[in-house]
Amino acid sequence: MSEVGEALPERQDDASTGVAGTLRETRESLRAVFRNPNLRRVQLAFAGSAIGDWAYGTAVAVWAYDIGGAQAVGVWMGVRFALIALCAPFSSALVDRMPLKRVMILSDLARVLLVTAGAVCLFLDAPPWTIYVLATLPGLFATPFMVAQRSMLPVLAERPEELTAANGTASTIESLAFFVGPALGGLLIGISSVPVVFVLNAATFLWSLSLVLGLRVPPRAARERRSGASTEEAEAAPGFLAESMEGFRAIGRDRGLVLVTVAASLQTIVAGASAVFMVVMAAEVLGTGPEGLGYLQSVFGVGSVLGGFVAIARSSRGRLAGDLTAGVLLWSLPLILVTAMVSPWACFAAVLLLGLGNPLVDVNLDTVIQRVTPEAVLGRVFGALETCFISTMAIGAVVMPFLIEWLGLRWSLLVIALPVGLVSVLGLGEMRRLDDRLREPADLPLLRSVDIFSPLSPAVLDGLARGLTHVSVLAGEVVLSEGAESDGFYIVESGQVEVTQGERVLRREGPGDYFGEIGLLRDVPRTATITAVEDTVLLRMAREDFLDAVTAQGDARQVAEWTVVRRLAT
Repeated sequence: MSEVGEALPERQDDASTGVAGTLRETRESLRAVFRNPNLRRVQLAFAGSAIGDWAYGTAVAVWAYDIGGAQAVGVWMGVRFALIALCAPFSSALVDRMPLKRVMILSDLARVLLVTAGAVCLFLDAPPWTIYVLATLPGLFATPFMVAQRSMLPVLAERPEELTAANGTASTIESLAFFVGPALGGLLIGISSVPVVFVLNAATFLWSLSLVLGLRVPPRAARERRSGASTEEAEAAPGFLAESMEGFRAIGRDRGLVLVTVAASLQTIVAGASAVFMVVMAAEVLGTGPEGLGYLQSVFGVGSVLGGFVAIARSSRGRLAGDLTAGVLLWSLPLILVTAMVSPWACFAAVLLLGLGNPLVDVNLDTVIQRVTPEAVLGRVFGALETCFISTMAIGAVVMPFLIEWLGLRWSLLVIALPVGLVSVLGLGEMRRLDDRLREPADLPLLRSVDIFSPLSPAVLDGLARGLTHVSVLAGEVVLSEGAESDGFYIVESGQVEVTQGERVLRREGPGDYFGEIGLLRDVPRTATITAVEDTVLLRMAREDFLDAVTAQGDARQVAEWTVVRRLAT
């Protein structure tokens, strides 16, 4: 195991409670993430572009308001979100077809060109419609970048805990960008102009591009059908439209994915409604107008940063689905508190808790998706989720004004929050079962120690470990016979076996050693006989599982081939 993997904190009872334990676990998890050079580059690239994006969004909103008032800002944001929601499944299908690093590079390049063109048009006082178009298009290229980044983390992380910590770090960076970006954009607009902020955003994409270029990403699992596929199978391949919808079908086939999608969609309904009810809170409860809205948003941001630290600290505890549910409940119960006691302090407390729950949903949702979803459709699943969440957020934003007009702030908050809390509580049992499913298989540490599998991602290793079967053999019993069909790969868990060829003894193998790879990789009968020297327990991997994992990953195939050559030479 590498230094990065060893740096992650193990769960300890004395660290499971108290602020000191949380801070210690957070620090160790962050340290582990940033010790991994690839994860460090991804996080720093995201930090730069996220800050630039928030500053850019502020600048576009200011420009649109000057051109056409609040209505222009609303129309632009509505069109932008609608286009992102419509395009997400298709751009995500492209992500699953292309190398992830290339997707991120092309996305950064496209956004640099578009934002730079927008700055030039502003400097030249071009017609407003050109600015609107150029301001909208970068958001469409942001989706494939984000999907590729989230799909890449399971490949770059070395352990499940590191993956959760990496997602938590990204969520914390996003929360910090929520503060820094608008503040930086407003400052630059105040001392210079809107086009200068556009130029800043282009520079942040160049920063991201320079970091992405230095990534060393393992080759992805092969997407193509095996070369032996029949002509009928090739002709039956789905078209691009059907392929783009595969993310939705993949979610529908997996009960766990349906469960977390429903939970997160409930949270985003409230998140969309919050854009409305926070304005009403500022006006009717705080009595401060727009300034009060700024205070509420700042408190929400503080809660998000704290929630990110909590999510990172809990990354090694194996309660992803349970923590996600806790995050959804934090978008329900605090609002019910406000309905019971409408006051400025109740509003501030509720918004702080909303912010705290936000990373608990985002971080654990991403990690569950990355752990459960097959790599071949991971990008499309993230794209499908993006469409779902943008749509449910829009529903919340559209419905909330009518509820407030009909019922008033207090009762509209109860109507929007109570169903979310009830569904979350009713789903606790299913969430616990999902956590059981996500718990690390007992045989995973032994599987990690096998050199052939060391290049594989945590998600692939997890799937292989769950497919292993235990085989017990008595001393003197023949496990495999020379010339027999090659139908599996074996790892010695305990005991010892002897490898013979004819009358010649080739070697003895003990715990952690393996055999059976030659016949599988060369597609030939068994080349040796394996006999148990003592009572032995073996882990057996099916032929299809072994070949799918090893042959689809270049580094793993290289290590396996080297092992075959060395053993055949011996």
